[in-house]
Amino acid sequence: MPADPAPEHATEPATEPATEHAAEAAGPYPVDPRARERRIGAGLGWLATWSWRWVGVAIAAAVLGWLVGILWPAIFPVFLALILASVLQPASNLVVRRLRAPRSLAAALVLLGSLALVGVGVAAIAPSVAGQGDQIASDASEGLERLEEWAVERELVTEEQVTDALADGRQRLQDSAGSIANGLLSGVNAVTSGLVTLALTLVLTFLFLKDGHRFRPWAARMTGPRVGEHLDRVLDQVWTTLGGFVRTQAIVSFIDAVLIGIALAVVGVPLAVPLAVLTFFGGFVPILGAFVAGALAVLVALVSVGFQGALIILAAIIIVQQLEGNVLQPWLQSRAMQLHAGVVILAVTLGSTLFGIAGAFLAVPVAAMAAVVLRYLSGLADPPTYATEPRGEA
Repeated sequence: MPADPAPEHATEPATEPATEHAAEAAGPYPVDPRARERRIGAGLGWLATWSWRWVGVAIAAAVLGWLVGILWPAIFPVFLALILASVLQPASNLVVRRLRAPRSLAAALVLLGSLALVGVGVAAIAPSVAGQGDQIASDASEGLERLEEWAVERELVTEEQVTDALADGRQRLQDSAGSIANGLLSGVNAVTSGLVTLALTLVLTFLFLKDGHRFRPWAARMTGPRVGEHLDRVLDQVWTTLGGFVRTQAIVSFIDAVLIGIALAVVGVPLAVPLAVLTFFGGFVPILGAFVAGALAVLVALVSVGFQGALIILAAIIIVQQLEGNVLQPWLQSRAMQLHAGVVILAVTLGSTLFGIAGAFLAVPVAAMAAVVLRYLSGLADPPTYATEPRGEA
């Protein structure tokens, strides 16, 4: 009899386990051999899309900066007027409520009263500051020379390095002599422009105090019901932030000036009053202004009362700055600004580079207002959260 053919299912046990294992490894869904390249392509497409968006944002920022530079003579008094109006508006509103006066009269009374207070203060301190300004500059220069001698004696730097640095400074002054002369010749134009800016700022401040309450409703009507509601909220937060920042910065600067002035008077520095005034105004340029005013105070103390007195003043300035940074500013400005110190430094540096002293003064308020807008937009971008109340017994 012929041998029975081998059954077909004899080989099945050898292949079945491998097939089942491969199916289990593949999972319940079919494997797409091009899934990896599709994921990479999708990621690159997302990156390219957002890169072009950021390029568009950078171009828009550059165009905006160019426009601000061109329109700066008109923008600068507007910013100054907004800052003054944000500070004076509570007083104007108080006059309107208590005396039931028209807004135009209240704005005029508050503005004239503020100018009178500032005039009295300037008249009280101007003689001492103006009479001792040259002395401060002379003492600061002499203090730098003493520091150079001290560093050379202790071999921290060589006398050749100091000589080379001084020669380089003199050469730069000689190279820029032409531009300095041109600047002196244009001094009359600068004074005239300053007076025009001051007059325009005061007029705009009066108008903002008088009619500023109408701007937000007008802006809401012009932008429509959907955008107008958000714009009204943002403008309210920006206005509150601007006024709170300026008022709290003035309080912080005043406290710093008083404490450092007391330390200068106790040590016996003869220029305590003008240095305290410089400290007050330097406080409106955060971080950098306090650093420059403190350095001047230490140099003047070094010349006036010696090395030990300068060390005492340096210690007092460090203590006051720590008190300001760790107590006063977090307490007074936590609701007004909420900006990191690094952001403040970058804003002041950028503002001073682009627009000089005026840019350094306005940099932090502008950065604070921009931060308010970004926080509001970030809140709109977050998904809504639904609070669930804990279930209690009926």
